[in-house]
Amino acid sequence: MSENSFLHSFKNWMKDVSTQCTPESFRCLKKGYSKENFINDLMSGLIVGILALPLAIAFAIASGVGPEKGLYTAIVAGFLIAVFGGSRFQIGGPTGAFIVIVYGIVAEYGYDGLATATLMAGIMLIIFGLAKFGAIIKFIPFPVTVGFTAGIAIIIALGQVPNFFGFTFPDGIKEPADAIGKIKLYFQSFDTINFYSVLIGILALVICIFWPKITSKVPGSLVAIIVSTILVKVLGWDELHGVMTIGSKNEIPTGIPMPALPNISIDMMQKVFQPALTIAILGAIESLLSAVVADGMTGTKHRSNTELIGQGIANVFSPIFGGIPATGAIARTATNIRNGAFSPVSGVVHAVILLLIMLIFGKYAEMIPMAALAAVLFQVAFNMCGYRNFIKLFKSPKSDVAVLLVTFILTVVIDLTVAIEVGVLLAAILFIRRMAEVAEVDQISAELREGDEEVSDPNNIGARQVPEGVLVYEIVGSMFFGAIEKFKTALDMMNSHPKILILRMRQVPSIDAAGIQMIENLLSRCRAQNTQLLLSGVHAQPIVALTRAGVLKDLGEENALAGIDAALNRARELLGLPIVESVRETVPSVSWEKNLQRPWLPQNANVNVAEETPEVIVEKISDPEFVKEFEASRQKES
Repeated sequence: MSENSFLHSFKNWMKDVSTQCTPESFRCLKKGYSKENFINDLMSGLIVGILALPLAIAFAIASGVGPEKGLYTAIVAGFLIAVFGGSRFQIGGPTGAFIVIVYGIVAEYGYDGLATATLMAGIMLIIFGLAKFGAIIKFIPFPVTVGFTAGIAIIIALGQVPNFFGFTFPDGIKEPADAIGKIKLYFQSFDTINFYSVLIGILALVICIFWPKITSKVPGSLVAIIVSTILVKVLGWDELHGVMTIGSKNEIPTGIPMPALPNISIDMMQKVFQPALTIAILGAIESLLSAVVADGMTGTKHRSNTELIGQGIANVFSPIFGGIPATGAIARTATNIRNGAFSPVSGVVHAVILLLIMLIFGKYAEMIPMAALAAVLFQVAFNMCGYRNFIKLFKSPKSDVAVLLVTFILTVVIDLTVAIEVGVLLAAILFIRRMAEVAEVDQISAELREGDEEVSDPNNIGARQVPEGVLVYEIVGSMFFGAIEKFKTALDMMNSHPKILILRMRQVPSIDAAGIQMIENLLSRCRAQNTQLLLSGVHAQPIVALTRAGVLKDLGEENALAGIDAALNRARELLGLPIVESVRETVPSVSWEKNLQRPWLPQNANVNVAEETPEVIVEKISDPEFVKEFEASRQKES
């Protein structure tokens, strides 16, 4: 590649990175921002900030860390996600999706291990954004997402049982991280139930459920927390009857800690690499899902790669300020929109409000009953479980049901990291099997009955005269490693040795290395049998792949034809028969464009290929001569 070409490519890359790294807050304010817009953002940020207070505390305690770490996360990460993210209305902070994975990391490696994993996850998210993985994350199979989300909901609810019922465990007994261990311990501790805690929990749960029917302006969870806290304090149940409060086990500070790097070591990084990857994937899924929901509510369009970069920055700085993993929160984002938010400034206001509440009212938060927080998390678990989608998926193909159940069971019984890995792998294997099952190779007869349904196909071989000594096979489906054995078996059953074998590929959209190897083997076999191989109706991606592998040059570019008529006439030419002009209108079977000589096809290539193939576009824009020709043609047209 020439120096000019390199500089041109580098300039384009830098421009692309600059576009991805430009946050939505900058773009939004650049378009114009009025006093009225600020008032809308101020009001919505105030309401969401108040809503986020009990949730941040509850998620932190449920994750096995102190309540202050949830507040630090909501403040620091919430601020950074709003400033650097790619969604106009995103509200970030700790969420229920992280509870399971965070609890497991803290139980095994302590907070230093969690801080290391969170920082690593932040770096991964930034890399995901720069590498344009925003669209790829959306390809996580739906049954996997539904399965692990339902599993997380079960774990969240299960973890709040002792707080709701006021269980007390024997001295020295720590609550297990796994679901089976939790259930065993709860049954053993059932005789320690605190009925006053249960009454507070039921009251809070009833308020959470029925308050939205009265008004949606004030969050039901906040009302439940305030009412239950006042009741416990006025009646003295915390001192008289042992109702547990946040202050019973934790202390909420009245300030933000000074930034400091966690104790990072190579050994710890190796241990928490897999959990860090899980945090990154979960954060990406949750944040992009939240952004999509916001788009649907407002008619806007988020930028997924910029959003991942913003999420990454937030997760890098969150542990530096003593926080935990953060991502976009769907419920808080929806509340932000419903209360009239205009820009990411509302997310900044929400973080500032939380900071002020912690500084001024932090000590009062210690009075909140644990049973009330458990009730709030019960509602969160119910809302996130997606039971409708879970039940609906049982009407899907058996393979999807299998993926759903495996992911769900592994999340609850084993571990979230294992569940996602196994779920995605199982879904991929089952998808490959389905694609292999629908792939076909058929020998096409020279004559078809007039009543055959395929006669209506303008490219049907039955409507054409196939010369003697010519055999036509048609491949249907992608030529990838999962289907190659089926293709080879069908071709191996070919008993005759025709003079010419035409391989129709009009229904082969893609080919991988195994498919290329199969074509090479078929070419060698044909030569050994003195048979000429012709390819017909080859799509753009297979043409590019075969060209780069050198197969097209070995075959002879004159033996790769655009359609069946051209292939049959090439066969006649090789057999010394007269060319037959088609009397019917030609209907292309693939999207052919103008012939491109450079830079990916040898000179004098006569294979017309679709111009919009991604690999072709990448190489074309890096070719300065092509750019000059393109600009000249544009000027000529204008």
